[in-house]
Amino acid sequence: MRTSQGPEFIKGHGTQNDFVILPDPDGALELTEARVQALCDRQRGLGADGVLRVVRAGALPDAPADVPADVWFMDYRNADGSIAEMCGNGVRVFAHYLVDAGLATGGELPVGTRAGVRPVRICDDGQVTVDMGATKIFGESTTTASGRTFTGVAVDVGNPHLACVSDVELEGLDLKTRPPHDPDLFPNGTNVEFVRPLDGDHVQMRVYERGVGETRSCGTGTVAAAVAALRAAGADTGRRVVHIPGGTVEVEVTSTTATLTGPAVLVARGHLDPTWWQNA
Repeated sequence: MRTSQGPEFIKGHGTQNDFVILPDPDGALELTEARVQALCDRQRGLGADGVLRVVRAGALPDAPADVPADVWFMDYRNADGSIAEMCGNGVRVFAHYLVDAGLATGGELPVGTRAGVRPVRICDDGQVTVDMGATKIFGESTTTASGRTFTGVAVDVGNPHLACVSDVELEGLDLKTRPPHDPDLFPNGTNVEFVRPLDGDHVQMRVYERGVGETRSCGTGTVAAAVAALRAAGADTGRRVVHIPGGTVEVEVTSTTATLTGPAVLVARGHLDPTWWQNA
């Protein structure tokens, strides 16, 4: 009987945007691009849209200088192994894990990200609210999907987005391939959101995530969608309820910041097979 164990893992999701969580307080794991790809592969690994490494900021050499060393840092990797600045759904799942594991108490707690420290509040009803920081519109551009051209706004939510608001029915869009983007405006690639206003303050969204593909949800994408939908309605601030394939979240945009509220679920935990980990 094998007695050795590979790294611990937890599987979780936020509105079906799913993640493998790897507790690694001292930054001891060699988290290579190939290992991230293997973990996220839905046939040969656990399957996920990304990996959330739980590490103290002081143990991560490339953590931003403005994140205190003792803060828990969300070292987020896309499914293709690339590093991303921010993930709104991931932050909620990350914070839920910290409380569940006894590494933080409920209420409000800071989470370090490559976009800076994000205050997170665990609500009594199980919802999690993240202060996503200030958003910025930095241009306009176009993309195409299913033979249609969509015009959108470039929105910085700690990572780049092209959020396109239109009255096109979203269910029929083919997002199997990456929608094109302007490399001058988005030199490091971008997430692309397709947004359709519904009744009142509700909108529908589908998203193609940079480094992943189409996902059931994207937290920063829902914020970008809300910003774009408000702008299309002639407003700079306000609330939008965003319906994505994986569920529903609420975004509040103010003159200084944006908040994202939605669920966070932990579904499984265990240890990776040590041989599989070594060979991944």
